[in-house]
Amino acid sequence: MTIFSRIIAGEIPCYKVAEDENFFAFLDINPMSKGHTLVVPRKTENDYLFNLDDETYTGLTLFARKVAKAIEKSVDCKRIGVAVMGLEVPHTHIHLIPINKEGDMNIGNPKLKLAPEEMAQIAEKIRNNF
Repeated sequence: MTIFSRIIAGEIPCYKVAEDENFFAFLDINPMSKGHTLVVPRKTENDYLFNLDDETYTGLTLFARKVAKAIEKSVDCKRIGVAVMGLEVPHTHIHLIPINKEGDMNIGNPKLKLAPEEMAQIAEKIRNNF
């Protein structure tokens, strides 16, 4: 069972921003920017986006778009950058990263250290805009 499956099951706490019967979105605990969100499928631990079946792949992408629109309304940014690396956790996931310039997507940038209260406020704002 991956850490993301444990988060979805409620075994590990998270800052949930959106969910439906097939997909789950929560704030990255090591964010590149405020509002950095991970979007994952609930029912598969497949670790590679392009190995998902067509229905899951399409559904994940459409769900991620809805989450991205909610993030845009919730944090100050020009766009929502999208990254799919899939090497950190063996469970398909899409990074939605609020950006203002191309350099904001550099994975080597220092991660933000946000207080739990601020993370909770950001998650609530995104949830309310979802």
